[in-house]
Amino acid sequence: MNMLSESEMARYQKQGYLLQKGLFTREEMQALREAAVASENLKSATFSRDDGEGGKVDLALWNNADDSIFGLFPRSERLVDRMEDLLGDEVYHYHSKLVQKNPQTGGAWTWHQDYGYWYQNGLLFPDQVASVMIAVDQATRENGCLQVIEGSHKMGRVNHVTSGEQAGADREVVKAALERLPHRYVELEPGDALFFHSNLLHRSDRNRSDKPRWALISCYNTRTNTPYKESHHPSYTPLHKVRDMDLLTGFRQATSSLDWLNPDNDHSATA
Repeated sequence: MNMLSESEMARYQKQGYLLQKGLFTREEMQALREAAVASENLKSATFSRDDGEGGKVDLALWNNADDSIFGLFPRSERLVDRMEDLLGDEVYHYHSKLVQKNPQTGGAWTWHQDYGYWYQNGLLFPDQVASVMIAVDQATRENGCLQVIEGSHKMGRVNHVTSGEQAGADREVVKAALERLPHRYVELEPGDALFFHSNLLHRSDRNRSDKPRWALISCYNTRTNTPYKESHHPSYTPLHKVRDMDLLTGFRQATSSLDWLNPDNDHSATA
């Protein structure tokens, strides 16, 4: 049974992204935030990326999806089933990250495509890999919500160059895309989920507000698009879906065995 309608599928194909309002409850988002704040492991795994504008983006990444709350969310059937609808194949967990844009200090993220990084990791087909951003906090223009260039996924992969500690898309190409395609600010409420294509150009501004803007971003690849070479993110591993009813009850009984990513091994993010 498909989770998405034909019109939703068509919208994703045309625009390069699909918003699902209220996919998770406020209670679920509060549980995720409380677990993140309390986790010493997550604090130890969190690192910063200089945005080249005087700010920094704090984030923690992990590859495996275990039985902790950080592993159960990416395995939730309401995410995975929708992603399989969009990508047309069985998917596995490629990696997840918790982006922590804190008040006043949370840095910008330059225009980029995820496939601009992942191309380096041996993924052949950009149409078979995608991400979903789940808003932990409210995301507004003031605290640095995601911005997208609608339809830019149809441009193909854009060359990326280093700016600060981030790899950003060629500015000349981005400028041309902004002149021809709609530029959207995607404001989200806690629990909203934005699914987006690996070639969609996106960015975010600095958080200049007094409110945090945390988000969980989970990335998925298809079974048939498993990398042709080894990298710091995994090859195909079967993903065991978590029923919606088990999302909150499961993590309270589980300990974390996450494979936190050492940023020194993440060469694609600075390629």
